[in-house]
Amino acid sequence: MGLWDRLRRLFGGGRPPAVAATALEGRIDSEIRSWVAYQRVFTDRDIAETVLTVVSPHNIAIVTGIIERLFPERALAALSYRRALHPAYGGKWVFHPAAMSEQMARQAVASRPTPAPPAPVAARGPQPSAAPRAPVSRPPEWVTEPTQNPYAAPAILGLSAEEMRSRALRIDPYKTAWIGRVDTIPPQSDERTALIDRGLILRGLLDETQIAEIHRVGDLWLRHHDAVQLAEAAAAGSVDAALTEEKKRKEALKARRKQEASERRAARAAEVARRRAEDIVFLGRGVSAGLRDRRSLVERLEQLGLPVLSTPADVARALGIEIPQLRWLAFHSEAAERTHYVYFDVPKRSGGTRHLAAPHERLAAAQQWILTSILERLPVEEPAHGFVKARSTVTNASPHVGQHVVVNLDLSDFFPSIGFRRVRGVFRRLGYSEAVATVLALLCTEAPRRVVEYDGRRYFVAVGERALPQGACTSPALSNQVARKLDRRLRGMAARRGWTYTRYADDLTFSAGRERAAEVPMLMARVRHVVEEEGFAVNPLKGRVQRPMGRQEVTGIVVNQRLGLRRDEVRRLRAILHGARRSGLEAQNREKVPHFEAWLRGKLAYLAMVDRPRGLAYLRELDALTGRGA
Repeated sequence: MGLWDRLRRLFGGGRPPAVAATALEGRIDSEIRSWVAYQRVFTDRDIAETVLTVVSPHNIAIVTGIIERLFPERALAALSYRRALHPAYGGKWVFHPAAMSEQMARQAVASRPTPAPPAPVAARGPQPSAAPRAPVSRPPEWVTEPTQNPYAAPAILGLSAEEMRSRALRIDPYKTAWIGRVDTIPPQSDERTALIDRGLILRGLLDETQIAEIHRVGDLWLRHHDAVQLAEAAAAGSVDAALTEEKKRKEALKARRKQEASERRAARAAEVARRRAEDIVFLGRGVSAGLRDRRSLVERLEQLGLPVLSTPADVARALGIEIPQLRWLAFHSEAAERTHYVYFDVPKRSGGTRHLAAPHERLAAAQQWILTSILERLPVEEPAHGFVKARSTVTNASPHVGQHVVVNLDLSDFFPSIGFRRVRGVFRRLGYSEAVATVLALLCTEAPRRVVEYDGRRYFVAVGERALPQGACTSPALSNQVARKLDRRLRGMAARRGWTYTRYADDLTFSAGRERAAEVPMLMARVRHVVEEEGFAVNPLKGRVQRPMGRQEVTGIVVNQRLGLRRDEVRRLRAILHGARRSGLEAQNREKVPHFEAWLRGKLAYLAMVDRPRGLAYLRELDALTGRGA
């Protein structure tokens, strides 16, 4: 039943008809579903007051029974409703949404104003006498009360039923300003609205506080519901000003962001400049991976008596140069217009040319510090005689004097085969950090380069991995450190088989007595395997097996019976001195050797180192010819 239908019944717009039980059940079902649709709390008395004209305890009980039959617990659960016992005002049940507790439902019902008690229904028919009469069949009481006045006791209205009905009939709802309005709540000043408010209070649907709150909200809506339209109109009127303001805001934001970006770039540039002046984090592609590791083994370095260095800045201070200059000396460039080396070729005694790379002054000074401060303090293996203090070609040849068989082997490309990573590993094993080892290895190595002309400019382009250059003072000492394991393995292998082993740079020499002469092929094969396992290679064109019936040479020194130079070399020196006594020293310089006297004196000094008595005798003769001995 709709609100207008209820109001029509309230104000007498129709008579309460006598209806059958099935019609009443339909009205009860419809009314309950209406309450459920709005998720409201209600009682069986509320339903009875809505569907009946006369409300009495008897009629409420009948409605309660119909509700219990139509809406058992299972039917209510399907509607997401529940019921709870609440015997008040003549009813039995309170119905509430399933999400609401029973206590809240009872409180909601208890907060309603107490309704007037149901009017007693006057008994009809003759009064019973002392003698009982047979019961007369008559319709139920809730059907046979057509004359009951629904407006019998409306004391709270302040108007009588006739006055209310009269007022309602005088109002033409279609001539008011609020008819059909679904977007607002009519104010209380409207007569029709005021009359409806009285009816809602009378029926107990709302109390006066709720009515006042409803109209307060309606008044606020009437006052402010046009605010959005007014704002839109104001915005439309000032759209140009708004666009101008937005454009200014965006320009200011853009300028601020540009300023912030400029400040960030300046700060980054300052930070980069500071780091470039104080540290090194990049020294070229493929070699800079370890520059962030600054962890050195300080105790190991102190134990070895080496300078403690952990960062590139420490290296720069030790070398006495600035960080930018150290970066320039150590930087690896794939193509450079200027390098730190002077490249030139010299002829080999065995034929061909040898490619040398001599460092420029600043790099040579840095390499000299590395040699004297680090490399010369490191121990070398006993078989190594090249580039070691107190050792020479003489000490290298002496262990092989008088042996039956002497085997000479040569390591091919000895310095170029020792690359950047192996050199860095040498410094890492000493205890230096990855960063320091990288810087030192870059200072001691160089890539093989080829000169390329491009766009009228000359470039030195790297064509291989960085390795030890032939010409740097650090290369021999580093090669001895890299070859330490090779020396230990070859020495141990030779000792187990009765052979003697020495090494001078890339020259390997093995010697043994007559009983080992048949083992030469096996020895050479085993040596080749060990050399290859250690990262080197044996030159197949330079191996020699020397027997006692021929001249046995080790690093240019004859070792057959005693140490000595080749016979033709000694005869040549003696012939020069003999000719100088007859025609002068300069006349003997037939090959136009510059600084001939110094050259000759050096040759004789070397002879004295190998064959001391003969060499000293020749030196005294030279002094007599030049007047130095006078």
